[in-house]
Amino acid sequence: MSSPQAAQAEGIPVEIQPIAETRAQLLREEMSVPSGRVVVTGLGAVTPLGLDVASTWAAAVAGRSGAGPITLFDASDFDTRIACEVKDWDAGEYLDRKEIRHTDRVVQFAIGASIQALKDARLDITPDNCLDVGVLVGTGVGGIGTLSEQFKVLAERGPSRVSPFLIPMFISNMTSGQVSMVTGARGPNFTVTSACATSGHAIGEAAAIIRRGDALAMLAGGAEAAIVPIGVAGFTAEKAMSTRNDDPCHASRPFDAKRDGFVMGEGGTMLLLEDLNHALERGARIYAEIAGYSASADAYHFTAPLTEGAVESMRRALHRAHLRPEDVDYVNAHGTSTDIGDKSETAALHKVFGGRAASVPVSSTKSMHGHLLGGAGAIESLMCIMAIQDQVIPPTINYEQPDPECDLDYVPNVARSARVNVALNNTFGFGGHNATLILKRYE
Repeated sequence: MSSPQAAQAEGIPVEIQPIAETRAQLLREEMSVPSGRVVVTGLGAVTPLGLDVASTWAAAVAGRSGAGPITLFDASDFDTRIACEVKDWDAGEYLDRKEIRHTDRVVQFAIGASIQALKDARLDITPDNCLDVGVLVGTGVGGIGTLSEQFKVLAERGPSRVSPFLIPMFISNMTSGQVSMVTGARGPNFTVTSACATSGHAIGEAAAIIRRGDALAMLAGGAEAAIVPIGVAGFTAEKAMSTRNDDPCHASRPFDAKRDGFVMGEGGTMLLLEDLNHALERGARIYAEIAGYSASADAYHFTAPLTEGAVESMRRALHRAHLRPEDVDYVNAHGTSTDIGDKSETAALHKVFGGRAASVPVSSTKSMHGHLLGGAGAIESLMCIMAIQDQVIPPTINYEQPDPECDLDYVPNVARSARVNVALNNTFGFGGHNATLILKRYE
């Protein structure tokens, strides 16, 4: 940690005055009992489909792909040379020049999406309420871009040239830590890491924090920025990524018989969650309710999924939402465009929905925005929320040739107008991590 002298030199207060005998403390004492219900009142997104929620959702409804040749580094020697990158990103819209130099791309995405979500929710964080607003940003690999760059510095220039900002720039918890520093949120603050289930867990755990009364509001979601040489090389070595380099827009094709792996994406998506009573008292707009959440483990294999883990995650989430399978109007699938993953999830959905499985609309928006790894559950929760808002189900694009083992209604290629009051979102991660969220229209 920095010394007091160093902190003063950087312009950082040596001691932050405690918020005591203030209106915040009085509000805590007089605060109404938490409602036990958690609603979504703010949305923010920086994605391969757009730099905000409106553009991201419009692209998804239009069925546009965010994939293209990798431009963030020279991938000419790689088997996989395509990805879903965030285009035209300008961190300067959210951070000053000095802050940008000291923050990894993943943190920048988290900050941008968080500021958007707070603005959308019309919630100002002040000394009066800061202790009751927390932050929970999930990331699968944290600042892997910074880490890989500094490994190169170490190898080529020696240990004395490694940046003093290496550690605070690459450790995963800085996604949440830096969001709190920028926004002033001083409530519960930590980071979840569970591979591709990460931000599903982050949103579910943030809702649990509110339900138990430890916060009135939480910024929750996920971010990832792993389109760097070591990240792409690692997944390519596993044969998990598509090599359809000559046709990137058609490379991510979940549930299609010709799928050959996922397309990596990047970005950040954040939701502002609030206790229902708090949201109503301040007259907030309510997008949807977090009605249910469950997490489970396969306890089976570090990459191959086990159907029963996903089944239990979905069943328990529905139970906790006091809903039945027949109440679900839309499933946003994990649907990565990998052979075994898509088959396993289809089999799990059959077990959960039984004879009704074939009539439940299921789509994988990864076909458009790619696989955001630890950020997947957050952008896909956003898709569920917008489906509830607009009564439109986003499609699974590039679905051309049915796979006999993937035999559900995948909303192929074109968005569909439909009644969506309840949406189920699955996220499953390497290591056997499973998370299911149930989002429903607020009543």
